[in-house]
Amino acid sequence: MVQPYKGEILPHWRFRTVPIAKVSAAKIMALFEEYRAKDDFVGMDMARKFIQMGYTRARRYSNHKGGRKYDAEGKELPRGVDEEKAAAAAIFKAYWDRLRADEDYLARKKAHQQKYG
Repeated sequence: MVQPYKGEILPHWRFRTVPIAKVSAAKIMALFEEYRAKDDFVGMDMARKFIQMGYTRARRYSNHKGGRKYDAEGKELPRGVDEEKAAAAAIFKAYWDRLRADEDYLARKKAHQQKYG
């Protein structure tokens, strides 16, 4: 993780319940927009990453109680469905979809990749 972004974003990254996920995703999206206003692509991308991780982690906890996907032998544990976590994941997914379609973000990402590899 890249500092100072981790320290700025991580305290807001929560997905336990739908209300918590709504506040979290909105705050991280606001940080994304602050980084955009400062012309800070790395910050934008870190905020995008936390939005994406909010989705993937909430889905993991929705499918596997306690978040453990594999047992000690490496076999996948049985799946369940935690509707609250699935709904929290959907909140983050909506924001992630917006970011993946954001033309400005995509242009900045391409320029960053061309410049830095």
